[in-house]
Amino acid sequence: MGMIVKRGRVIDDLGDAPRLAAIGAFDGVHVGHRRIIQELVARSRRARGLALAVTFEPHPMHVISPAAALPLLMTPAAKAAALAGLGVDVLVTLEFDRELAAMEAADFARDVLAGDLRSREVLVGWNFTFGRGGRGDPALLRRLGPGLGFSTTVFPPVTVAGTVASSTAIRGLVQRGEVTAAAALLGRPYALSGEVRRGAGRGRALGFPTANVGLPAGLVHPHAGVYAARVCRDSAGHGPALPAVANIGMRPTFAGGAAPVLEVHVFDFDADLCGQELLVEFVSRLRDERRFASPGELALQITRDVSAARAALRRPFGGAPD
Repeated sequence: MGMIVKRGRVIDDLGDAPRLAAIGAFDGVHVGHRRIIQELVARSRRARGLALAVTFEPHPMHVISPAAALPLLMTPAAKAAALAGLGVDVLVTLEFDRELAAMEAADFARDVLAGDLRSREVLVGWNFTFGRGGRGDPALLRRLGPGLGFSTTVFPPVTVAGTVASSTAIRGLVQRGEVTAAAALLGRPYALSGEVRRGAGRGRALGFPTANVGLPAGLVHPHAGVYAARVCRDSAGHGPALPAVANIGMRPTFAGGAAPVLEVHVFDFDADLCGQELLVEFVSRLRDERRFASPGELALQITRDVSAARAALRRPFGGAPD
């Protein structure tokens, strides 16, 4: 049976099996999140219960501080797919609106976690906050839980090479183009998916046909530059990953445009991808984007980029810094 998806606080028709819940934004489903979810699933199996992943939409910061325009690491659909892949039984998405943001922490624990979700165990990360003004924390859950019928497990931070895995840290790394370091914290390469659009054909004229992938709005985009990449002809990442070199930026050699674009040259591949959804994984940063004096000079550099990308893609995961 696949993962059940529920929206809102009314969670019925799940039977009487004990419910264990992990709660958080889970943006990116990084290695810290994975540790919590994997333990949630393991405990639920031992208890013959249900593993509930409880998250929010929109992201709480989009309601609490909309002016900040926080870019996300993944779409809700991608997050759901990642959680399902970890064995979650039920994904509960709570609508994060002004009403929920104004709920006192104790009321959230009583009415939502114990009442609506009927949680027997609650699993959270060390930095989880909830309730009005973010006043609730894991210590409060531990104090309130016994009286409300649930226990609380708090997970310490997960570090990789001395860096704490957090969505904030990963966003910063991706925005700076440090995609190899970001992948170490994610547990996989950072990826974007989008529809291939018809381009001007300049890449083909240079001898390197490219797919022009529409950049999704609201997600973190890697810093402008050239990257070793892998491409899946399926936005969910199913099927073979094809080696490629990707350029994200303003195409300064050709005067560019008003918005950044993502161009991908898939090695040894020349089929028309227009209209298809592609998933592009950013494996390693090769160089900055820059303007060339002529198309011929650009073509020569792309030849070098392709060689560098092939070498980077032969290295094991996490084996090369940006």
